[in-house]
Amino acid sequence: MTQRFHSLIEPIVTDLGYELWHVESVGRGKNATLRVYIDASEGIDIEDCEAVSREVSAALDVADDGSAAYTLEVSSPGLDRPLVDAGHFEQFIGERARVNMFAPVAGQRKFRGVIRAVSQDAVDLACDDAIYSLPIGDMAKARLDPVFET
Repeated sequence: MTQRFHSLIEPIVTDLGYELWHVESVGRGKNATLRVYIDASEGIDIEDCEAVSREVSAALDVADDGSAAYTLEVSSPGLDRPLVDAGHFEQFIGERARVNMFAPVAGQRKFRGVIRAVSQDAVDLACDDAIYSLPIGDMAKARLDPVFET
């Protein structure tokens, strides 16, 4: 279902001059939310989100005949942006990330470390004194893990 939304939304977002970073659907029924993350080299502000929201909302109303029940949220991916494909990870080699796996790798499901390398199928994450090769397809959730200097 999310892929259907992605295919519908991506050309709209691109035509407006933004990059579609990620689309996710959470919840069910009346509590369903469609989250659309957009990005641009100069950053995203509230006006950008409003413009995309108007256009995407209109397209979704036409596509589903106005009968679907969900809340549309449009935002920037933020500093702790979701990482969902190899291209996302490649952009942030050398940065910190948090990764939760569906199944354990080397006896653990949660990893926090620095992205060292990326292939089409896996991400090498340096955690403390070990490097783990984490299959992208087995990741439940991955996000950047920004470090703030104090």
